[in-house]
Amino acid sequence: MTTSPQPPHEPHANHDRGLEFDLSTLLSRRSLGMFLGAGTAAALAACTPGGSNTGAASASAGSTPASSGTAAATGTPSASPTLTRAIAECGVEIPAETAGPYPGDGSNGPNVLAASGVVRQDITSSFGTSSTRVDGVPLTVTLTLLDNAAGCTPLAGAAVYAWHCDKDGKYSMYDAGLKNENYLRGVQEADTNGQVTFQTIFPGAYSGRWPHIHFEVFEAMDNATAAGQVLAVSQIALTDAGCKEVYASAGYESSARNFPRTTLTSDNVFGDDGGIYQLATMSGSVSGGYTAGLNVTV
Repeated sequence: MTTSPQPPHEPHANHDRGLEFDLSTLLSRRSLGMFLGAGTAAALAACTPGGSNTGAASASAGSTPASSGTAAATGTPSASPTLTRAIAECGVEIPAETAGPYPGDGSNGPNVLAASGVVRQDITSSFGTSSTRVDGVPLTVTLTLLDNAAGCTPLAGAAVYAWHCDKDGKYSMYDAGLKNENYLRGVQEADTNGQVTFQTIFPGAYSGRWPHIHFEVFEAMDNATAAGQVLAVSQIALTDAGCKEVYASAGYESSARNFPRTTLTSDNVFGDDGGIYQLATMSGSVSGGYTAGLNVTV
């Protein structure tokens, strides 16, 4: 599929139109839902290895979190949003989403996964025939992969391919003037905690989409570098507070204009559930950089 250059600050053509657009690369999405109760402690314990919601894991089964009010008559705690999300991330598989028209994985034109050098933690520069480095507010992204079939244990040895747009909302390998660049794309292998970490920049906001990062999960590194069968395809939603802070800084002027036009609930990817299972836990500052974490159950 050939993608035409996009005019400044306009939506990318056919960008992230949903599962129907990219059904051939996605796994079916299991129905969401999980009951709280006697299994709460076990579910929380499975979340804690290196996850992004460790603060919620201190709540014990049958007890009511301080912020959640009194327990129901049945003994089931009235869970706080943080506790509810921690449990959900351990028992609900990450929602399957479109890879979009610019995956660079061979399914739609160029294939960065076949290139030597794609396995790297720092994805802020191109590799191979170019060494162009992108500017932007530093962002460290950590995904914790959990194996749903094995009781939400860490998915060690899996691999993740991550990619996103630059601060101007443009994609390497596809947008005009960037077809010979491959920055903001890379692969990492999960460690014994099921974690992968990427050093990157805060992506920009373009018209029609909430700020996000794409990723694909593969069973093993060999599958990733061969663009083999994927376990999951999804997207990370960045937080409203983080976006507002970053887009108020120099270099993100186009994002500052585009960001207010789309909300999490109006976004055509996250809008069905407000991104509840894909919203990163974030901290940091413009001057010191940001961190983003997400538990990914597959």
